[in-house]
Amino acid sequence: MSAADEETALLGLAPVAPDRTVAYGPHPDQVVDLYGPRPGDGAGSDSGAGAEVSGPLVVLLHGGFWRAAYDRRHLSPLAAALAGQGLPVALAEYRRVGGGGGAPRTFEDVAAAVEAAADDRRREVVLVGHSAGGHLALLAAARPGTPVRRVIAVSPVADLARAHELGLSDGAVAELLGPGPGFAARLAAADPVRRPPAGVPVTILHGTDDPDVPPDLSRRYAAASPATTTLRELPGVGHYAPVTPGTAGFAVLLSLLRPPRST
Repeated sequence: MSAADEETALLGLAPVAPDRTVAYGPHPDQVVDLYGPRPGDGAGSDSGAGAEVSGPLVVLLHGGFWRAAYDRRHLSPLAAALAGQGLPVALAEYRRVGGGGGAPRTFEDVAAAVEAAADDRRREVVLVGHSAGGHLALLAAARPGTPVRRVIAVSPVADLARAHELGLSDGAVAELLGPGPGFAARLAAADPVRRPPAGVPVTILHGTDDPDVPPDLSRRYAAASPATTTLRELPGVGHYAPVTPGTAGFAVLLSLLRPPRST
């Protein structure tokens, strides 16, 4: 499947409505959509009141180079598919560039969304981010006191300085951080390469044929934090397949999320 076909396959899926939506702030984009396992789902869990749900809480962060033109709806089929496999999912929205976001508001929103989703600290929280959402996941996991216990970053903008040098998506990093004095300091503070999460294991999935976010960014991140990072490259895969239900890349992502079955 070509890169263009991958994009069409994901963006051509119909959005899936959540079971419910909760707000974590007054802005319309400060919300989290919740998708819960239903009776007979893959993990053998039940969505009824007081039901025990096996497996971690998956908090999803969408991409779109941090711009308001791209929202969470394109990852709703992924959220629903994971819930269909018995995993509780929280699909987070956040303020983005052109819609009240940008540094530091976008970063603050993600941290608040994760806290709102992880209201039960007894459950393992796995933060899954795609593309720019992968950048946000890596950054959020490095915050002191985070409830995040694992990160899976899919095609992440993991090296922000290098992404800025390359001018990815017509200067998206510069748009995120804003103009004016202090740009270098803002870049350093928002660059996951310089702020690896202490004690939080990171797995990166990155297609070798990704035309949107070069896999070299993930390689650079893994080289900078080898003790906590596992890089898994997907040969012949582009930018969207791992977050598209039904693909081989999705199967890899699911295998990393699904809890071990008891024997």
